[in-house]
Amino acid sequence: MDGPVVALDAVDAAYEGERSAALHGVTLRVRAGERLVIAGPNGAGKTTLLEVINGLLPFQYGEVRVFGRAVAAEGRRLRTRIAYMPQDLSFPPTTPFLVRDVVMAARYAQIGPFRWPSAEDRRHVACALDAVGIRTLAGRPIGRLSGGQQRKALLARALAQGSRLLLLDEPTANLDPVARDEVARVVSRVEEELGATALVVSHEAGPLRDGADRLVCIEDGRIVADTPQTPSRAALVPAGVA
Repeated sequence: MDGPVVALDAVDAAYEGERSAALHGVTLRVRAGERLVIAGPNGAGKTTLLEVINGLLPFQYGEVRVFGRAVAAEGRRLRTRIAYMPQDLSFPPTTPFLVRDVVMAARYAQIGPFRWPSAEDRRHVACALDAVGIRTLAGRPIGRLSGGQQRKALLARALAQGSRLLLLDEPTANLDPVARDEVARVVSRVEEELGATALVVSHEAGPLRDGADRLVCIEDGRIVADTPQTPSRAALVPAGVA
């Protein structure tokens, strides 16, 4: 596609029941193939930004477009093309769903209603589990995994969707340094193999931030800095990739 993968223009957004806006006049462009890391203090609006892009939080003013389409009008349809890893989702010990089924949930947008997963869907799930190093845990209830293992399972679910736009909210939370490095390598591989664009919320320094094309800092719902980090991978993405 021509133009940015993600475009926000003067966006204000607030959560229901809140008097003050969580985002104020946010304007942002993200090109195909970029990794953009979003940083800022707690409550700055980092998660809110991802929710607005994913069509999960309505915005009061401005415009949001993903793949050239208006999120306000086509949010539900666009979510089938966006891989989203939320920050706060975790599973209590009594959760009975198997890891492979949690990851397979990402494929249902492609499968459609009243259909069983195909061999291709199962291959995507197996590859995603392999990529994050938890294929041996596929048959375990996700509630019995550690916090770090659950984060890996949620990353695998995002990867299994096969999307070229990744919204990853604190993907390395609760992971040790070795696992953080592994996650950074996985994200880099997906970016390179699919020409994927990644927006990553991360409050900590590390390999995900080190490999970013841009660092966007948010404070009090406003973008206060937008800094190039490294030579952009966007130049490596073939024209027309979306």
